[in-house]
Amino acid sequence: MNPYQSLPRRSFWRSAVAEPDMLAVGELWTPKFTIGPDDPVLTAGSCFARHIGPALLEHGMNWREVELPPPGLTAAERRARHYGTFSFRTGNIYTAAALRQWLSWALDDVAAPDEIWSEGGRFFDPYRPAVDPDGHPSAEAALAARQVTLAAIRNAIVEAGCLIFTLGLTEAWQDRDAGTVYPVCPGTRHGTFDADRHIFRNFTVAEVHRDLSVAVALARTVNPRLTVLLTVSPVPLTATATGEHALTATTYSKSVLRAAAGQLAQEFEYVDYFPSYEIVTGFPFRGVFFAPNLRTVTSEGVDFVMRHFFDAIERRAAGAGPLPRTGTRPTRPTEASDGGDLLCDDAVLDYYNAG
Repeated sequence: MNPYQSLPRRSFWRSAVAEPDMLAVGELWTPKFTIGPDDPVLTAGSCFARHIGPALLEHGMNWREVELPPPGLTAAERRARHYGTFSFRTGNIYTAAALRQWLSWALDDVAAPDEIWSEGGRFFDPYRPAVDPDGHPSAEAALAARQVTLAAIRNAIVEAGCLIFTLGLTEAWQDRDAGTVYPVCPGTRHGTFDADRHIFRNFTVAEVHRDLSVAVALARTVNPRLTVLLTVSPVPLTATATGEHALTATTYSKSVLRAAAGQLAQEFEYVDYFPSYEIVTGFPFRGVFFAPNLRTVTSEGVDFVMRHFFDAIERRAAGAGPLPRTGTRPTRPTEASDGGDLLCDDAVLDYYNAG
């Protein structure tokens, strides 16, 4: 006997990935904790995360949008002002450092900077410059609007059951003096770039893990019951400031985020990882869920991801686990089952695949 003889079909590449039709690949996620239909769920993160909240709501789950739009706005105006996109009007939170920053301002009595950008007589918040596309009439109004969002974050975290956070990037621009990170490079969406002040950062696994750990600890300080579900956006980088090719820079970024999220999920029972990144970009799916620009995830791709999510949540709620294996193979294999894998030492493990 050896440990591979009792593994389920989903543990083997051939039976779990290579042989099934790509739409039949399943059991990609076994949730560590339940998310019930009445549990308040918050969503935040990169641009891919904007799909999650509305999908939860449509499925009958208790997604919380804690900053509601004022009356009179059209649907287009609500979207442009980031209503109905995430639980809070923070705009996209691409990095773990930015999540830590927002939660520190909202939950830890850390004073947010009073920096405001002025352009054409209007005033913009550097830490969410896209949330109010027309800006504010004064710097004071911009800062007051941020305080509304910080209060909403605090109130929502205190009452939440689960926070779903989607990691998007490792690259960010940081204020050299204040140490704060921006969601986009100054000068690209409002503001003015200052090479002496604005420095480029490409966070490491250790740094992402540190920032995630602090962010989760902050949230659970005010709500010890909170669970956190991490995921990684499958959307590649639009551009990289590293000087590398966009493809290799994307690989670095997503690998770092995936590793840090996975490590945190291993360390804490109240943190889990959902594989939206793998579901879209994995080998068996052959890139079919990307639009022709090879970056935008199609609506079919979003639906496919959420189908896996809801299927797993419902299995968890029903108490269903993986199917048991029956039967063993008493003799040891003498050669790899696939001649093309003869140079791969671990190819012998497919012998124990009963599928």
